Amino acid sequence: QREFTQKKTFTSWINSILAKHTPPSVISDLYTDIQQGHLLLDLLEVLSGQHLPREKGFNTFQCRSNIENALTFLKSRSLKLINIHVADIIEGKPSIVLGLIWTIIFHFHIEELARTLACTYNQPSLDCSSAVDSSAKPSRSAKKSAKIKERWKMSATKALLLWAKEQCSLHGSISVTDFKSSWRSGLAFLAIIQTLRPGLVDLEKAKARSNKENLKEAFRIAELELNIPRLLEPEDVDIVNPDEKSIMTYVAQFLQYSKNLPESEEDMQEKVREAMGWLAAQEEKLAKLLIDTENETYYQKCKEMMSFMETFNQEKNAFLPVLSSKRSEAEPSEDQKQMREEWDKVISQINEWKAKLDQMLPSPLGSIEAWLQEVEHLQAEDLPDLQDPFKAMFLFREKVVIFKGLMDCFDAHLDTLQSFKNKDEKNMPLVLPEKLEEMKRRWFSNIHFTNSSTFLEYHYGLCSAIANEVTLKLNIWDMKYGSKESVESLLENW
Repeated sequence: QREFTQKKTFTSWINSILAKHTPPSVISDLYTDIQQGHLLLDLLEVLSGQHLPREKGFNTFQCRSNIENALTFLKSRSLKLINIHVADIIEGKPSIVLGLIWTIIFHFHIEELARTLACTYNQPSLDCSSAVDSSAKPSRSAKKSAKIKERWKMSATKALLLWAKEQCSLHGSISVTDFKSSWRSGLAFLAIIQTLRPGLVDLEKAKARSNKENLKEAFRIAELELNIPRLLEPEDVDIVNPDEKSIMTYVAQFLQYSKNLPESEEDMQEKVREAMGWLAAQEEKLAKLLIDTENETYYQKCKEMMSFMETFNQEKNAFLPVLSSKRSEAEPSEDQKQMREEWDKVISQINEWKAKLDQMLPSPLGSIEAWLQEVEHLQAEDLPDLQDPFKAMFLFREKVVIFKGLMDCFDAHLDTLQSFKNKDEKNMPLVLPEKLEEMKRRWFSNIHFTNSSTFLEYHYGLCSAIANEVTLKLNIWDMKYGSKESVESLLENW
């Protein structure tokens, strides 16, 4: 499944690049079309803007020479081509071809885009780091450059993730913690589209739709309105463990789109000033509302809250482009930093208000809301890092135990929520019908349809951690221990 998804995604991405070549070319089957080397050189020429040497013919010698030229060029860019050999590409070995294409995508597409975010997210800059030791000996410099490259590779992934998080943070509780299951519902894609082009998406309606419907809608809008090639299909993403590399390749296209949006410095400064004025007005409005409703009933407080949020969300759309991630490579101005701080402050105050109202929910809705938030928080947490498999095993086991404990209450809470009579002794509503609908929507969209997949994801991570730890032990247990008893003792201790 993973290999099939990568092949399809990478092929679509390559064809979107090859369309810019003169003359344009196209790949039909990645594994066979790459064997001649011509399309590989076409791809690298478009990405690098350089003319690369090539043999014009198609015999075995000429194809081999073209592939060698492509690999030599990549090595000249300090790219690591581990276990990627000419013979394997000529044979069209799937794992080798996919590994080569991913290296190209990451370097020319993701890394180059994420580099512009390095200052914004305090990631190490490859250019700056390289300049630190310019007087060092060649061998030391080369080793240092390789280490910096590895650090930057991790930073590029993190910068892209932080950018995606920032786009989604403007739309409430849409959480992005990775390039896997966070995108399964389709809401993250839709939130980014709404940030980049306000008005194209109705996120409230999307929250009530299925994963596949949201993914289909997101890919359709991105293709038609943003001219972003459709690299994925809903069935590629709406699975337990979607392919990380394919999702990263697609998400990077949205970052590319944001960088291409025209914006003069004067226009940006004016929009920042307008946004600051609007944020200050919202803060005052919110503070006044909290004072005015202090002695009101819970029901009335919720009505006022809903009225405020409807106006807030409607007015917010006009400021989404300037509130979202910075598009220039320059360090954000002091005004932009202050604007972002003000935005975070207003959102924090709104969340505090919502939390207080949730604590005031009448019984038994209060305990159900607390349970819902605990499950949602657990689902939104980053999964343990498998680089330390021994530590990851304990963390995954802990998550499994916590999740199973929470799911023990699933049926009882669901029955209570569905049978709740929303009337007091005077036949007046206890809570807003919209709040009940919101709780039910979260239940069925966030928990009911994802609890089994979340549980499987934890078990998948646990099994992967155990497998990694076992492999690690087997790789170092390569000496003779003399007797069966010594080996048994070693295994038992471990």
